[in-house]
Amino acid sequence: MDRYERILTLHRKLKAARRPLSLAHLTDDLGCSRATVYRDVAFLRDALGAPIESGEGDVAGFRYAPDEGERFELPGLWLSSEELAALMALHALIGRADPGVLSGALAPFRARIERLLAEHAKDPALPLERIRVIASGARHMDQQVFRTVAGAVLARKRLRLRYRARTTGADSRRTVSPQRLTHYRDNWYLDAWDHDKEALRSFAVDRIAEPQTLAEPAQDVAGPELDAILASSYGIFAGKPRAWATLRFTAHAARWVADTHWHSQQEGRFLPDGRYELRVPYSNSRELLMDVMKYGPDAEVVAPLPLREEMKILLKLALDGYAGDPA
Repeated sequence: MDRYERILTLHRKLKAARRPLSLAHLTDDLGCSRATVYRDVAFLRDALGAPIESGEGDVAGFRYAPDEGERFELPGLWLSSEELAALMALHALIGRADPGVLSGALAPFRARIERLLAEHAKDPALPLERIRVIASGARHMDQQVFRTVAGAVLARKRLRLRYRARTTGADSRRTVSPQRLTHYRDNWYLDAWDHDKEALRSFAVDRIAEPQTLAEPAQDVAGPELDAILASSYGIFAGKPRAWATLRFTAHAARWVADTHWHSQQEGRFLPDGRYELRVPYSNSRELLMDVMKYGPDAEVVAPLPLREEMKILLKLALDGYAGDPA
């Protein structure tokens, strides 16, 4: 390893050590000579200010002073070549899964990583084409809108925005206190306190237009309350659960359903005949029924009865669409 890697590795070993590390131990781990270890220790202590203590002879070894060592960190950005490669892979994932929204903002950071890799990695050319990302259902979103919304979330400022509801097509002006950004199924949502409705709401960021950051500080809502309203029911729809859905899947589908995360409070069990029964809380049936319908004849809504009847209606409407020849 080169000097950069050795210094970083030496620092991390001294940081984690509970007792002095011998010179023999360090030469083996760093793959260098005794003289190189002494030079690296001197650089770490004298140039970077590390609180290194050394004893007499090889056995005593080196360690960080117990009190100062816990607080000391290397100045600047020190990452191993593996960590730099992982960051580059993460950047590729972001760029391909959400092009234009985050990748543009992270472009300068990528340039820094590439320079560090070129200086310190043995093979700076990463085969990023080996990473395949398939975005499913991602909707077009204005990059500037996203940045304004994200900036207000982090700055804890109120937002004035225009919102175009997808379900009704209604266009309204809202003043909100942003709480957090949520990435759900390849799309971004703003969880916010709506001052006009005096309630918590989730807004699809791709439906937000003309956002303006206001001078007034955002009204904060505690994390547990946010989760109780916005994350306690199935899917993206807000509201406390009004019922628990009981779903049953055939033995054929059970192998996938049992390994799938549906909800943080989900309850599941295998039935004696190999089928799988799943229970999830919900407040709005729309998204839940859409997900169940993807399994076709391998899924059945068992309870509650109104949810089962709603599924029957949806299936009948779908079947009616195939009653005649296509126009």
